[in-house]
Order: sequence, then structure tokens, then C-alpha cells
Amino acid sequence: MPSAKKKTTTANASPERRRELLNTAAEVFAAQGYNATTVRRIADEAGMLAGSLYYHFDSKESMLDEILSTFLTELWDGYDAVLAAGLGPRETIEALVTESFREIDRHRAAVAIYQKEARHLSAQPRFRYLADSQQKFEKAWLGTLERGVADGVFRADLDIRLTYRFVRDTVWIAASWYRPGGRHSPEEIARQYLSMVLDGIALSA
Repeated sequence: MPSAKKKTTTANASPERRRELLNTAAEVFAAQGYNATTVRRIADEAGMLAGSLYYHFDSKESMLDEILSTFLTELWDGYDAVLAAGLGPRETIEALVTESFREIDRHRAAVAIYQKEARHLSAQPRFRYLADSQQKFEKAWLGTLERGVADGVFRADLDIRLTYRFVRDTVWIAASWYRPGGRHSPEEIARQYLSMVLDGIALSA
């Protein structure tokens, strides 16, 4: 996932109103897909005329850019803090997983958009930062898993890349069912997830 990026706007709208419109757009993009979403549909969901939306954003591409870059910037703020903390491999995995669930809680729709759209968007110059972020993301996780095997914290017979893909996919797929304000906090979900991944679900014989 991310590198930060400057955002494009055509007006000095209030931060609160811009955030509301971006949240609305993110939900529509996540539900319908970026290509199938029109500016009119976003405006309808926001309760305004399509022309009025252009007062705040110059295009739906600018809205998508701001949604994704904001999510990725916040994600990497958290990840970089974890990676700089000097934790052991297991503790680093635990902290990265917890931070991931917190980001799903904050940016569920953006995560869903990223999963659906990042591959083809990253071929466009404006969204090249998506591919850069993915490479950085992979390096962070693979490096931590490799360090864990080398230190004897994780099993020596682990297929590192397969383990990475399993952990990555099972964490981020939560965006398809997680709803903020639900019965479990993101920290509690992370704790349960980590218990299953790191300690298993079967009792020792």
C-alpha cells in the first residue's frame, strides 16, 4: 500500500464539508466501482446538484485520488511508527495487524476501493504511488517474517511469501464485512485474529 500525495481542489471549501463529500463518494465508489460511478450519482447521494460538486472538486478522479492518498498516508504514518519502534518480529506483526484493523475502522470504504481498483489505477501516472506503496508494504511484511524465521521466533519451514499473502489477504478482506461501531473494536478483532494466526485454533494434545 502508500506514499503521500498532494491533493487537488478547486475551491476553499470547509474541511468538514469536503470530508463529508469524500466519505459519500468513497461509499459510492466502493459499492458501484469507480468506472460505473458518475458525478451525478455522488451528488445525488450527497443531496446536491452535480454542478455544485464541482465547486469542491474538479473531477471524480480528484475525489478518488484524495480518498486513496489520505488512507495510505494515515496507514503509513502508523506502519512507519511500528517499524521504527525496534520491536521483535512477533511484536511487529502484532502491531502491524492491529494498525491495519484500525485503518479498516477509519477508512473501510477506501480499503474496499483500493482492493478493487489499485491494480489498474496504478498504471496511470496520477496513481503511480499505489504501486510504490504496494512494494513498500510487501517489503515491510516480508522483511519482518524473514527476521522472525532467522531469529527462531517463527517456524523455519514457513513459506515466507505464502505466509505473507495469507496474513495480508485475511486482514484486508475484513473491509468487506467490518462496520465501524459494531460489537467488536478493531483492537479486539486484531487480538482474536492474531490468536488464531499465531497460536492456532486447536488445543494441544
